[in-house]
Amino acid sequence: MMVKDLAISYWPTDEASAREFLQWKYEPPYAIYNYLPQYLEEDLVYHLDPANNMYSIYREGELVGYCSFGQDGRVTGGDYGEQALDIGLMIKPELTGQGLGSKFVKDVIRFARTQFKPNKLRVTILTTNLRAIRVWEKSGFQKTQTFKRERDELTFLIMTKDM
Repeated sequence: MMVKDLAISYWPTDEASAREFLQWKYEPPYAIYNYLPQYLEEDLVYHLDPANNMYSIYREGELVGYCSFGQDGRVTGGDYGEQALDIGLMIKPELTGQGLGSKFVKDVIRFARTQFKPNKLRVTILTTNLRAIRVWEKSGFQKTQTFKRERDELTFLIMTKDM
């Protein structure tokens, strides 16, 4: 599936879109982002909670990603004392690795500016996700911190961008 002009829109996540993206499957090494089927109902409740600011991303009626703004973008163990809007972003597996990441990130930043009017943006990325790190760096984000999550010893990177 090729996407040339993104022309995307954002809608608060509803049950149908959440059920769809919770079943997306990524290939290794990105399989770590796959949701587990046994937790589908629990994950569904979480993603539908308005407090988590979840938005489904559509292009021409097709679900192509989802994003969150706020607490959901944080990972336990990081220092989030600085005031910033946290962003979480997932793109449909079939669209990854096609050079579209920068376009998605640029549009998500635009949406965040319009919707939330932050002074600073922040993302937290698994350090093994080099594609995502490069994309956010291209969009002006700077590395500010690395840390290990205690429960699984995974290392994460926090990046920020002033608005």
